[in-house]
Amino acid sequence: MLKVDSINFAYAEKEILQNISFEVKKGEHLGIIGESGCGKSTLLKAIYGLLDLDGGKIIFKTEKVLGPAYNLVPGMPKMKYLAQEEQLMPFTSVSENITTHLSRQHLKENQERLNLLLQVVDMQDYANTKVKLLSGGQKQRVALAQVLAKKPEFLLLDEPFNFIDNFRKNRLRRRLFTYLQNENITCLFATHDATDILGFADRVLVIKEGKLLTDQKPVDLLENPPNFYTASLLAEVNKIEAKNLKTSNEGHYLIYPQELHISKDGFLKIRVIKAYYNGFNYFIESAIKNSEDKVYFYSNHFLEKHKMLRLSFPESLLKKRLR
Repeated sequence: MLKVDSINFAYAEKEILQNISFEVKKGEHLGIIGESGCGKSTLLKAIYGLLDLDGGKIIFKTEKVLGPAYNLVPGMPKMKYLAQEEQLMPFTSVSENITTHLSRQHLKENQERLNLLLQVVDMQDYANTKVKLLSGGQKQRVALAQVLAKKPEFLLLDEPFNFIDNFRKNRLRRRLFTYLQNENITCLFATHDATDILGFADRVLVIKEGKLLTDQKPVDLLENPPNFYTASLLAEVNKIEAKNLKTSNEGHYLIYPQELHISKDGFLKIRVIKAYYNGFNYFIESAIKNSEDKVYFYSNHFLEKHKMLRLSFPESLLKKRLR
């Protein structure tokens, strides 16, 4: 449905996107993740046709996506883009902001669709509230409903849950991606939240300094990350030198905190620095014995500062996590 072929883009001679290529099939949900300033938002703008590329091409279905130098009104038919900065009518109600984008010829269907969209974005209780009275997160949800009202085939979302509190965010994610699956809407979304990626993306594009590092399924990326940068985007991760595990290998191992366990026969000798209670267990900050190298793990019990312990992890990780 979409083909991005070796695209390049620069702002004032600073390269933002460098030789990026990938394809998206109908109905797929692709997540884009990377540190702030890596080019995620720029990539979405380029795909929507808001930028004139310095090289490469983008094909949507069978048509080449052209930038503002060629199109007075940017964008492609059946492709919709939701930026981080929403554009709403502040002095009208939530419902009016949404119904503006519905067909005026089918009033009964409009009401049914309005009710559905309000439910998807969890704004039923604010249907008659003026937008100017809403919080930033609520406005973002209304903007999302607006985009969905236009019945896109391909949806571009830039940090869609950025200003939404965790209580609403988890439910909104489930409802949104279920709706997109049911409607067979293809989605490409940029995020900094690994939960968006791991729970709802079919594939993950990892970007660093404008370059595409990898394109993989979330489970493959988490279980076998190619480097520390990628692993750290998905979860807290330890970078443990091979020499500290007394192996003959050179380099370091990428081990997640939940993969480390206290064991009297463990590979790794550590000293507890601090225990952080998180409501279910303790997140432990520690240092490798005779070193300042940090190691993080979880414990079901509080651990005293300076306590000396040994940690172990599955030996199978020694074969696949060496970098």
